[in-house]
Amino acid sequence: MPRSPATFRVDAILASAILLAAGCAHAGTSGTLALTSDYLFRGLSQTNQEPALQGGAEYAHDGGFYAGIWGSNISWLSDYSSASLPISSSVELDGYAGWRVPLSDSLKLDAGVYTYYYPGTYPQGFVRPYTTEAYVGLLWGPGSLKYYHAVTNLFGFADSDGSGYLDASVNYEFSPGWVFNGHAGRQRVKGTSVASYTDWKLGLTRNFDGGWSLAAAYADTNAERSVYTNAFGNFLGRSTGTLTLTKAF
Repeated sequence: MPRSPATFRVDAILASAILLAAGCAHAGTSGTLALTSDYLFRGLSQTNQEPALQGGAEYAHDGGFYAGIWGSNISWLSDYSSASLPISSSVELDGYAGWRVPLSDSLKLDAGVYTYYYPGTYPQGFVRPYTTEAYVGLLWGPGSLKYYHAVTNLFGFADSDGSGYLDASVNYEFSPGWVFNGHAGRQRVKGTSVASYTDWKLGLTRNFDGGWSLAAAYADTNAERSVYTNAFGNFLGRSTGTLTLTKAF
């Protein structure tokens, strides 16, 4: 049975998540639209090092419940398409829901479920990339530590339910309008140890009036080239600099 080529969504979603989380201190709906030079998720390019247009919306309740949707163009699936293995998926659509519960004045518990969906056509026997993860984490000040646990196959890896991702991030406003972004993560792929890897990112975000922001970041991984090189010969986990323009509303 053929296994789908496995790669992961970019950390570009982190920029949206930061803005959405900031807008969720009170009940209501918030959202973002973003244009990024390369859609990175967990350090790996989802668009073959090409730009992506992304958007999301989130509803938050005073009681701590929140739910949202997010989407982006992708190419990591269709890049592997051929006459013998036709794949048409070029969009990622996500949905999530969870609770943020204050444990103290500066500490919050964040737990929920996140699902990734890739509409399109796939050949018979192809392991679908659809993925659902449960997550739990702690948020304190500018920092967060979260663990994501796959309750389904992970992004097309066969028999990979039970895989996990540990995410440590900091987003520190060191001067009005200027935010330092730091991240380190470890992806464990159950049953395919050669696909496990570590990723990290350093960046700066400049926030402007009217909900606009511009983020510059540098990301890298120690991912195995033999696993994460696509059909065009491009290593998706290489060191990469990105620019992301975001409008929050």
